[in-house]
Amino acid sequence: MRLLPTALTLATALAAFTAIPAHAQAKLKVGLMLPYTGTFAALGTAIENGFRLYVNEQGGKLGGREIEFFKVDDESDPAKATDNVNKLIKRDNVDVIVGTVHSGVAMAMAKAAKESGTLLIVPNAGADAVTGPMCAKNIFRTSFSNWQPGYATGVVAAQKGYKKAMTITWNYAAGTETVKGFTEAFEKGGGKVVKDLTLPFPNVEFQALLTEIAAQKPDVVFAFFAGGGAVKFVKDYDAAGLKKTVPLMGSGFLTDGTLEAQGASAQGLITSLHYADNIDTPRNNEFRLSYAKQFKLQPDVYAVQGYDAAQLLGAGLNAVKGDVSQKDQLYYAMGKTVLPSPRGKLAFSAAHNPVQDFYIREVKGKENTNVGVAVKALADPARGCKL
Repeated sequence: MRLLPTALTLATALAAFTAIPAHAQAKLKVGLMLPYTGTFAALGTAIENGFRLYVNEQGGKLGGREIEFFKVDDESDPAKATDNVNKLIKRDNVDVIVGTVHSGVAMAMAKAAKESGTLLIVPNAGADAVTGPMCAKNIFRTSFSNWQPGYATGVVAAQKGYKKAMTITWNYAAGTETVKGFTEAFEKGGGKVVKDLTLPFPNVEFQALLTEIAAQKPDVVFAFFAGGGAVKFVKDYDAAGLKKTVPLMGSGFLTDGTLEAQGASAQGLITSLHYADNIDTPRNNEFRLSYAKQFKLQPDVYAVQGYDAAQLLGAGLNAVKGDVSQKDQLYYAMGKTVLPSPRGKLAFSAAHNPVQDFYIREVKGKENTNVGVAVKALADPARGCKL
């Protein structure tokens, strides 16, 4: 007779075990599709570091689930993007994809995510279409649209009283869309863009274009470059003697993560972005200290965007207790969350693009110093988005 309670106890325990949802047992598969080689390699590493930092702060889990990472180097090559993202979707069966930096690559990723229904969080690439015509309930961005930093910088340039501007960038989505944002705000503020200069990505032979700027003598030049290209452009601009005669302004990526390599050539440059190194809040100070301790590096905007990608995913997973199969509830929770980001309050538009403050930054020493707010709570117009 003593065996009966034991058998019942065993049966009860087995029933309880089998009642635990499968998602609570399995690791959450997170696919990182980022540039680990080439012009944007440092940016990809910073994004991954930021993402991992938040996961580590949560004890290695998000929504109660341990994380298993799958990594693909996208090489910033749009031609390889579809094959690369399908490695994560079809081969690795990931639950969520985090990527990428290059806007052309991100467009292919968004298309694949939309077709497969895989959750995609974009921690950098600003391609306007991702939260515009290609917007979807399963696509989120924790960075910016290309239009946003361009527009914010255009506001600042107009406020400074500049009337005649030239622009210069790579001839690809990120560059042309950022320039459009700048032009919209600058001309709304009473200025006129007299010429747009471009060169193929990732070409860094700037001399002929710098000669043209010197000949035209505009009141200001607006530039969009990032990574290694930004380093060379800023140094070449200075070496050509233009820094002393034609003020240079840019989207914040011109000087973010690049200051050490740019050296004296970057000093005094004015940019606008949704993050500045010296935002003096407990949240940002805590983030910067934690990042420096873990990675022995100072964080930049890319690290913040990766960190917030993990924060956003965690917020959604907490709402569904880790069950990613509850897609509608997951996406709803992610869209409605307001994150305590190192950059400040981070909300999301109906198109799942960040609504955030854009700062005026001046390069002082090795910091992009916050000297004011260009535009508060700037939302992308999400032209063409139908959700």
